[in-house]
Amino acid sequence: MSQNPTDTFSVTKAETSKIASVDFENLAFGNVFTDHMLYCDFTDGQWGTPVITPYAPMPMDPSSRVFHYGQAIFEGMKAYKDEQDAIWLFRPDQNLDRFNKSAVRLAMPEVPEHIFMEGLKQLINLDKEWVKKGKGNSLYLRPFMIATGHGVIASPSAQYRFMIIMSPAKSYYQGEVKVLIAEHYSRAANGGIGAAKAAGNYSAQFYPTRLANEQGYQQVIWTDDATHTKLEEAGTMNVFFKINDTLYTAPTSERILDGVTRKSILELVKRDNIKLEVRSVLVEELLTAANDGSLKEIFGAGTAAVINPIVGFAYQDTYYELPKQENPIALQIKDKLTNIQHKLAEDTFGWTVKI
Repeated sequence: MSQNPTDTFSVTKAETSKIASVDFENLAFGNVFTDHMLYCDFTDGQWGTPVITPYAPMPMDPSSRVFHYGQAIFEGMKAYKDEQDAIWLFRPDQNLDRFNKSAVRLAMPEVPEHIFMEGLKQLINLDKEWVKKGKGNSLYLRPFMIATGHGVIASPSAQYRFMIIMSPAKSYYQGEVKVLIAEHYSRAANGGIGAAKAAGNYSAQFYPTRLANEQGYQQVIWTDDATHTKLEEAGTMNVFFKINDTLYTAPTSERILDGVTRKSILELVKRDNIKLEVRSVLVEELLTAANDGSLKEIFGAGTAAVINPIVGFAYQDTYYELPKQENPIALQIKDKLTNIQHKLAEDTFGWTVKI
């Protein structure tokens, strides 16, 4: 491009900041948002000028396609501030790549790299005081796109809006997590949109998760749609199992999201020579390992929590408590990963990108 990408943005700053009213020590995840947001509209087959404006509600036509046919995708990312007050992103290229793969799968236009990346950079720089130092603190970033075209005919929209909003976050900890292994409900099916980060994937999980909550479990471990014999994801996260001294996780597929945290864990454990197998883990394998004592750990992996240990699981009305580990591999990996994200350890992978 001959034009400097920064010149293509329209920026209107908020007259006052609401940051002074925020209790940063007691943040509920994803409930408080920074002073500014970004949006960019796709009309007549092309992207318009990206706009950064004070965070505010926006008018929507009641016939907007997103309300009727669910064309909506998103990403979850974080920005971190190091001890020298520099701000860093973690593998943003992976989020952009996955975002556009999701867009293609839902018949939406791909977002150009300069709008996505430069939009993040300008927005974060404008609200940089919202990024707090200290391990566990971060600024959660939510790029998303919705169909804004009018009309209720069942076809892809011709107009879309790409947006970025940001929310300060503390360490995401939910206490002890117990899970229920799904026997009937599925997160996704072959040929479906399970590999896309589509809004509908998450709304479809709410009902079976609520049923699990009513039985005293916080999350569901999803199984494959065809046989319900293969363990696939935990809640909204990729899932890992440690049996004896080996880590196992399912391969990505049309049903399983290619998580950025997941792929980072794979590279970390390979670097550290931890035994790893990327293959389908069967429910019967897990039950055998739980009964003979070889099942040591289960944990979920995702952007919000990074790593969330699971203390036990239930299957067919039987609950299996996991043994307490003196130095769990889940927390070892989490520590290594968050040290890289917060620039407390050398980033030998080249994952961190300075704002």
